Amino acid sequence: MSTFVYMVRHGDSPKEGNERTRGLTEKGLLDAQRVNDILINKKIDAVVSSPYTRSILTVEKLAKQLGQKVLIFEDLKERIFSSEDNRTSDKELVPLLEKSFMEPNFALEGGESNADCQKRAIKVLKELLDIFKGKKVAIGTHGAVMTLMMGYFNSNYELNFLHSTSKPDIYRMEFNDQELVNVQRIWGVNIGLNQ
Repeated sequence: MSTFVYMVRHGDSPKEGNERTRGLTEKGLLDAQRVNDILINKKIDAVVSSPYTRSILTVEKLAKQLGQKVLIFEDLKERIFSSEDNRTSDKELVPLLEKSFMEPNFALEGGESNADCQKRAIKVLKELLDIFKGKKVAIGTHGAVMTLMMGYFNSNYELNFLHSTSKPDIYRMEFNDQELVNVQRIWGVNIGLNQ
């Protein structure tokens, strides 16, 4: 019996602010409703999220409509790029990501490496696969940590994949026990939402 994990990358968020508490822009809030509209009929058994506000807000409507609470897992948070709590600018982030995907153990002082981020996030994902075996789980997540989780099971999910994703985005991962057997992008498919 397959277990389905819907990776939901968060919607558009403000360019400035605290990493943990930044919310969604007006566009991000509208897209969160679209995420709900796409997933509401998928018979989701649990809604899980990173502890970061933008991820919670992206899946919160879905949880409420299903009569559930969002289950928060600290180790699903975005990769910590530096010791600063504020968002790393795109100008700084692009070369940092390039180096990180070429050297998985590279980290800035006070930050974590891709390898460390992947290790903590995969531990949670494997637990979720055990707890919700044969069920469907939606996970509110972030671009880098989502790519690292997917890349753990299939090395095709790397930097180019990360750059190809949108905010928000949804990928349905199908597992047979702990083995990834299929991935399908469902954000924007046949509903005019491609970005």
